[in-house]
Amino acid sequence: MTSRRHALVLGLGSLTATMLPFAVRAQAAWPTRPVRIIVPYPAGGVNDVVARMFADKLQPMLGKSVIVDNRAGAGGTIGMDAVAKADDGHTLAFAAISPLTLNPHIMKVQYDPIKDFVPVASVMYSPVYVLATKRFKGASFNDAIAMAKAEPGKVSIASSGFGTLGHIMIEQIRRKSAADLTHVPYKGGSQLITDAAGGQFDLFVANPFAAINGLIDEGKLRVLAVTGPRRLPAMAQVPTLAELGFPEANLTSLFGFYAPASMPADRVQRLNADINKVLGDKDVQEQLRKLDNVVSTGTPQQFASVIEKEHAANARVVKEANIKAE
Repeated sequence: MTSRRHALVLGLGSLTATMLPFAVRAQAAWPTRPVRIIVPYPAGGVNDVVARMFADKLQPMLGKSVIVDNRAGAGGTIGMDAVAKADDGHTLAFAAISPLTLNPHIMKVQYDPIKDFVPVASVMYSPVYVLATKRFKGASFNDAIAMAKAEPGKVSIASSGFGTLGHIMIEQIRRKSAADLTHVPYKGGSQLITDAAGGQFDLFVANPFAAINGLIDEGKLRVLAVTGPRRLPAMAQVPTLAELGFPEANLTSLFGFYAPASMPADRVQRLNADINKVLGDKDVQEQLRKLDNVVSTGTPQQFASVIEKEHAANARVVKEANIKAE
């Protein structure tokens, strides 16, 4: 009996060993058609440029065409809804995490931000600057908080609009510091930058881009704080908001790849490995740096954890501050 059981185990082991190459080949057969990357933003922007760079790099790795499909509108939610509903097994999204972590709290969306997607890989983050205009007479971020406490309502801080990442940051700062900062919401970034250059308010929050960097270089704007896990090498003297005692406001515009929840785990792991391999390319890192972004790598599980935590944190502040999108 013992020998027969042993023989049976050996037989099953041999059968499993025989089947393994077929299982590996079955996994390796994916993709079987072109892969589509939905970018929920207009063509020509930084996010579109990065998505197309990854499409070019991933194409030879996947052995199939990789196509970028721009589906802009409603703060990225239109494109993300298309990804959530995709059932072809070959559709991804490249987007910020805000359509999952912020937008569902301030507008009606057609998807479940946690259940309908599987985070594949983080790619990059754009830090947020807290900047001072010529109107602000203080020397530091701590000065701004002290002045706002001493003279409630006198210190103004602008953002690109209600319900934006900048607005969330401002609310987090106000709550943690108990400082009466006056929020000045704009409708987009263009007029915000024009008025910042003219000193129409004291402070503002914004992602870095060419116009802002130019005004910093000209001495018309000063960076008082940045966001991110560490200081930026290009301005090592500028502290992060976390260092200044505001970890809740230390938010970045984090971007990455997502798949519909139906994407098999082995494909997610393969894509994560391929994307991280692309991020290891020095030329890719330099291109992202030139676009004012910082490389962000990790596992699908790490990316998912960040999304879930920020989703929960935003739910609290949106409710407490009664924030709504315009």
